[in-house]
Amino acid sequence: QVQLVESGGGLAQPGGSLRLSCAASGRLVRINHMGWYRQAPGKERELVAVLSRVGSTNYGASVKGRFHISGDGLLKSVSLEMNSLKPEDTAVYYCNADGIWYEDIFDNNNYWGQGTQVTVSS
Repeated sequence: QVQLVESGGGLAQPGGSLRLSCAASGRLVRINHMGWYRQAPGKERELVAVLSRVGSTNYGASVKGRFHISGDGLLKSVSLEMNSLKPEDTAVYYCNADGIWYEDIFDNNNYWGQGTQVTVSS
């Protein structure tokens, strides 16, 4: 019952910056984990960054130190600040939500956004 609305994808130059945002809509109260994964053509979907409701973060090794994820207190939205972009960051980026509370009901399923294209090129 959750929809994830993504925004901010587009074209950036190598060394540039880009910000992605994701907002969850529906009758949810809070989300336990929310973040971003990416998938390049011919590759498996990989972790970019995930934020937990208690504030812990998990970054993919290739983006650690360059990307920063933040969210609101109930993790109903997250933002991903991407800095020092490289051509290998080019991929479709997918917002993900895992563990959703609706009042007293807990939904342990994963939910995905439709994906937004990020292209890093000169």
